[in-house]
Amino acid sequence: MSSFVLSTDMKRVVRQSKFRHVFGQAAKNDQCYDDIRVSRVTWDSTFCSVNPKFVAIIVEASGGGAFLVLPLHKTGRIDKSYPSVCGHTGPVLDIEWCPHNDQVIASGSEDCTVMVWQIPENGLVTPMAEPVVALEGHSKRVGIVAWHPTARNVLVSAGCDNMIIIWNVGTGEAMISLEDEHPDVIFSVSWNRNGSLLCTACKDKSIRVIDPRKDGEKIIAEKEKAHDGARPMRAIFLSDGNVLTTGFSRMSERQLALWNTHNMEEPMTVNEMDTSNGVLLPFYDPDTNVVYLCGKGDSSIRYFEITDEAPYVHFLNTFSSKEPQRGMGYMPKRGLDVNKCEIARFFKLHERKCEPIVMTVPRKSDLFQDDLYPDTAGPDPALEAEEWFEGKNGDPIKISLKNGYVPSKSREIKVVKKNILDSKVTKNAENSAPSSKCATPAPSTDSKMCFSHLNDVLCETCSNTGTHTHTHTLEL
Repeated sequence: MSSFVLSTDMKRVVRQSKFRHVFGQAAKNDQCYDDIRVSRVTWDSTFCSVNPKFVAIIVEASGGGAFLVLPLHKTGRIDKSYPSVCGHTGPVLDIEWCPHNDQVIASGSEDCTVMVWQIPENGLVTPMAEPVVALEGHSKRVGIVAWHPTARNVLVSAGCDNMIIIWNVGTGEAMISLEDEHPDVIFSVSWNRNGSLLCTACKDKSIRVIDPRKDGEKIIAEKEKAHDGARPMRAIFLSDGNVLTTGFSRMSERQLALWNTHNMEEPMTVNEMDTSNGVLLPFYDPDTNVVYLCGKGDSSIRYFEITDEAPYVHFLNTFSSKEPQRGMGYMPKRGLDVNKCEIARFFKLHERKCEPIVMTVPRKSDLFQDDLYPDTAGPDPALEAEEWFEGKNGDPIKISLKNGYVPSKSREIKVVKKNILDSKVTKNAENSAPSSKCATPAPSTDSKMCFSHLNDVLCETCSNTGTHTHTHTLEL
C-alpha cells in the first residue's frame, strides 16, 4: 500500500513535458570552424550572430574592429587571410543579423558608430570596409544593436553614453532618441514580440519597460533593484508580455527571475543557481517557451521551460562540456533541421574556434512533429519603417516549417522614398549580392544566351565582364 502511495505522489511531482528529455550534442571536429581568433574585448555580448545562411563572429583585429562572416557550410580550418568585415576604427562590440534579410548585418563599435552591411550572396571574396550605411549619433562606444522583430529597416542601438537611439536604416536617420531614461550604462535592450515596447537592464540595478513612441513619459513600468548584486543583469521579453531577467544576488549567486510588467513590486518567481562571475546570457524560443542560459566563461548551457502556472520556471536539463565559452550564437527556428527534431542550435565560441551544439528532442517517428514546430516567425516584415514610426504595430508573419524552410530569393535592402542604401550598394558592386540580371534562367523563345562572359570579354549588350552566362531579351 505504501509503495502505491509513493508512486502516485511521484507522478504528481514529475511534471509532464515534451522537452524533459531534450539533449545537447556538440558537432564533430570537421563540422567546427577552426583557427578563428575570437575577440578578447571586455564586453558582455554574444560575439556571434547566426542565420540560415551565415555565421558571423567578432574577431581580434589590429588597429580597428572586424568580424568574420562565414557561409554555414564553410567548416574546417579558416585561413588567416580569409576576408573580414573591417570598416570600424575601434573594436566591434555587438553584431546582429537582420531578421528580414539574411544578407544584412548590423554592428556596434567602440568607435561610437553603428554600421549596416550587405553581405554578398555567397559570402565575402575581398575584405569589406565600406558599409551600406553608417549611423552616427552616439557620443560613446556602442555596445548593443537589435533589429525590430516585425518592421523593416528599424534598428535600436544603445551606447555607453546611457542613450538609446532608434534608427530608420533605410534613410540613415535617428528617429527616436531616449536620452533621460537611464542614469547609467545600459546592459541589455530587448523588443517585445510585436516590437511595440522595449525592456532594458541598467547598471543602476533597475529594469524598465519603455514605450519609445509614446509622447511624454516613456517609461511605463520600472523595478528598482531587480537583482541586488552589482554584476551585470540581462532582461528579455517573453511572448506573453512578461519579462525574464538574469542577475546576481547580494551574495553573488546567479539568479533567474520572472516579472509581470503590470505589477513589478515582487517577482513572479526567483531561481537561484550557483555562485559564479559569468554573466548569464538568455536565449529564448517563443514557439516552445524554452529559455537557454549561457554563462560567459561557463562550460554549460542550462535550459528551462516557462509555463503560465506556478512555479512558472521549470528546470529541464544542463548541457555540459569541458571548454569554457567566450560567446554564443543562436540559430533562428527557420534554420533548424526539422527532420532530426532539432529544437535549437548554438554556435559556441572557444578561444580559437566556433563549435555548433545541437539540441534535439528524441522521437521515434520520422513524421513531421507539429507539436515541436508550431508556425514560427518568417523573414517577411509585417510593416515598413515609416508605418511603425507613425504608430502602427504588426505581429510577426508566421511560416510553417513542415516541408523544411526554403529561403526565398535574396533581396537588396528595400528602398523606401530616397534611400541612401541604394547608392551605397551600387558603389560597392563587387561586394554586393549578384543582381537578378546575372541569374541563369532557361532561355525563352524571345531571348538569347550571351556567351561573351565565358571568354571573360566585355559583352557589348550589357557592359559586363565575368565568367558566367545570362540572358538578354531581344526585340523580335
